[in-house]
Amino acid sequence: MNRLADATSPYLLQHADNPVDWWPWGEEAFAEAKRRDVPVLISVGYAACHWCHVMAHESFENEAVARLMNDDFVCVKVDREERPDVDAVYMTATQAMTGQGGWPMTVFAAPDGTPFFCGTYFPRPNFIRLLGSVAAAWRDQREAVLSQGAAVVEAIGGAQAVGGLTAPLTADLLDAAAGQLAQEYDETNGGFGGAPKFPPHMNLLFLLRHHQRTGSARSLEIVRHTAEAMARGGLHDQLAGGFARYSVDGHWTVPHFEKMLYDNALLLRVYTQLWRLTGDRLARRVARDTARFLADELHKPGEGFASALDADTAGVEGLTYVWTPTQLVEVLGEEDGRFAADLFGMTEAGTFEPHSAAAPQDGTPDGRRLVEHGTSVLRLARDVDDADPAVRSRWQDVVARLLAARDTRPQPARDDKVVAAWNGLAITAIAEFQQVAALYAAPDDEDANLMEGVTIVADGAMRDTAEHLAGVHIVDGRLRRVSRDKVVGEPAGVLEDYGCVAEAFCALHQLTGEGRWLALAGELLDVALARFAAPDGGFYDTADDAERLVTRPADPTDNATPSGRSAIVAALVAYAALTGQTRYREAAEAALSTVAPIVGRHARFTGYAAAVGEALLSGPYEIAVVTDDPVGEPLLAAAHRYAPPGAVVVAGRPDQPGVPLLADRPLVDGRPAAYVCQGFVCQRPVTSVDDLVAELG
Repeated sequence: MNRLADATSPYLLQHADNPVDWWPWGEEAFAEAKRRDVPVLISVGYAACHWCHVMAHESFENEAVARLMNDDFVCVKVDREERPDVDAVYMTATQAMTGQGGWPMTVFAAPDGTPFFCGTYFPRPNFIRLLGSVAAAWRDQREAVLSQGAAVVEAIGGAQAVGGLTAPLTADLLDAAAGQLAQEYDETNGGFGGAPKFPPHMNLLFLLRHHQRTGSARSLEIVRHTAEAMARGGLHDQLAGGFARYSVDGHWTVPHFEKMLYDNALLLRVYTQLWRLTGDRLARRVARDTARFLADELHKPGEGFASALDADTAGVEGLTYVWTPTQLVEVLGEEDGRFAADLFGMTEAGTFEPHSAAAPQDGTPDGRRLVEHGTSVLRLARDVDDADPAVRSRWQDVVARLLAARDTRPQPARDDKVVAAWNGLAITAIAEFQQVAALYAAPDDEDANLMEGVTIVADGAMRDTAEHLAGVHIVDGRLRRVSRDKVVGEPAGVLEDYGCVAEAFCALHQLTGEGRWLALAGELLDVALARFAAPDGGFYDTADDAERLVTRPADPTDNATPSGRSAIVAALVAYAALTGQTRYREAAEAALSTVAPIVGRHARFTGYAAAVGEALLSGPYEIAVVTDDPVGEPLLAAAHRYAPPGAVVVAGRPDQPGVPLLADRPLVDGRPAAYVCQGFVCQRPVTSVDDLVAELG
């Protein structure tokens, strides 16, 4: 009996028709394992995961393999995005046992949840042998199996323990982190490390703030080079915008095609801030197109942003996205086809070889003609952002025609569950984009209408999402992790949910001047302080009344997304600056001190924490612009343009209800004025842009 048919998770629903007798995560599954005296097989993945699909097709859809699984195990399916707490515990165990991790994750555990053997993807022959070996060991070597499990639990408990060393996050530590990133930087291709290469968005955000504080040309150059390399490579969708999860090579050419909400939200912040600080045309275009991708491809009207687009289409990776020179000519004609092939760096040899997740079924269309030998992922091989207007116009015409043709192809599935934390990241990113787009609005730009259209649609999607989080995800004062089709799920919010959503509400408060968003942020932060705080000043990833797992996760490192600890600190810092309540700042400083000892040594895994550290070191600045009409106010534009790292900016009428930074701050001689404070110490109000810029400098 497969029990996944009523799941809200798209990933679990993908397995609802498997011959495997899957159970969802819960006490009932472990009670059944205890009753039968068999191990639990825990399979963890997510809907957009290519190799999860491969293992499903090879093993979980196979009757013979399913029979082995059902006979000797209680099999549990977990969506890692719905239950990040479960994923964190068993991923730490997998890394401890194998030295690496990834998805699909395959864990064998005792009926009490203690893991004793872990791995990731197993080809079917290996998986069949493994099932037999584990079943035999459980029957014949039970004592050794349980002893190994106890050792694993002890190891993972130590790996995520609280109560370690603490230290202030000083300028020296942040400078050391920037220096370490500079040493590990790929001078040729940008980014850090080799294949597979992931977009280092949080490190880039940190380096941008480090550049602002120190004037470091090196930090800025690392960001500019990496941002340009990613944007020109196949990692970036040259037609529809948005970024894939990672590049399978070390030079951003061939992506792993899944597009994740969190990557695109964080990258939107990078390109937006790079655009703000430099005016770079490429950064402007990529920020605009990423915002458009979020609004057009991932936003669900009346809800929020979907989690991801799948890596595969009809079981074939890259089916939607890749091209041959011949196909370009078919769509564009001979002359424009050659122009496009040169523009997108295409050759007859191609850059992409497909990997099929499943052979096409007899009698179904074989769409893999699109991924025959000689196909390429589109890259931007020419510098066209600063080219002659006629060249740019031709380029955009080619893009529009190719996208229209691509839209007729089979499309990847969308994982349409709404994850609170990731939606919070998207709200913050779009709020920042809206502020910067207003700075550089120029009616005479050739694409001014496009930019205006994107900002309008993105703004609507952002507000829609915020209303959904506030109205659906907050239940009895507590945050829930996921929803789907406007129905909230059961999984409780974890620390990253509280942090990312509270930070988003702070960003929305600054953008709109509406007090209710700040009030909601404060309510979430109070829950986090009451329910997630650890004795050393840090935080656990789960609440004190959450489901008990074999260990209580408390990971301080930033990985694909900000750690819960970094996210909550970012929200605490913003909220303290917006309200003037020092206890939230003190909580942020205490939590950041638990991460500081690893910032200088492991900079690549503490990028968001370091970015927040730069904000604290800067002040952060609190900028209040009092004006009867914020729209078009030069002081507000200057505040956004020259805001130091992590600054908060609000604007509105004096004593506007719900906006603490505007309290007791009148107009000056009847004119708009800017009030600038730094770490709760204020300067005199100024009424000219030049004076404001001087105070922010």
